[in-house]
Amino acid sequence: AEQLAEADRVAREQGTVRFTVLQNHYNLLRLEDDEEVLPLCRELGIAYIPYFPLASGLLTGKYRRGEPAPEGTRLAGREIDDEQLERVEALTRFAEERGHTLHELAVAALACTPGIASVIAGATKPEQVRANAAAASWRLSQDELDALRAATFRTGP
Repeated sequence: AEQLAEADRVAREQGTVRFTVLQNHYNLLRLEDDEEVLPLCRELGIAYIPYFPLASGLLTGKYRRGEPAPEGTRLAGREIDDEQLERVEALTRFAEERGHTLHELAVAALACTPGIASVIAGATKPEQVRANAAAASWRLSQDELDALRAATFRTGP
C-alpha cells in the first residue's frame, strides 16, 4: 500500500498518468489486502482486480480433510495445510447455509467487495463456467461480507 500511495503521489506531482487498475493475488484464504491496499484503492479511485479467486482450487470444494487431492488437480501429491482446510470447511458451511456452493461464494464474495471492479476467474470445464455464472448473480450484503470475514478466520464446528 505504501508503494502504491507513493507512486500515486509522484504521478500527481509530475502530472503523469496515474495507476487506474491494480491486479493482486487475493481470495477468501488470502485477505491481507483488506487492511490497507483495498481501502487505498477505493480512496484513490483505482480499480482492484483479484486473481486466483479459487486459491488453486482450494475454494472449489474438491479438496477435503483426510482425503488425498484428486489426481490431475493442481494440488495432487501436495500436502494441504490443516488450518486452510478448517477455513475452507467454515466457508463451505457459510455458503451451504445460504443455498450456494463454495465455488460460488469464493467468486461472489470478491465481486461484491467494495472497490473490486472485476474478478479473474478462469475455467477449464463447462461446470466451472456455470459456477462462475451462478456466482455473478449472488449479491452479498455488507452484513454477509462481514459475517463471511468472521467465518473465514473462525475454526472448529
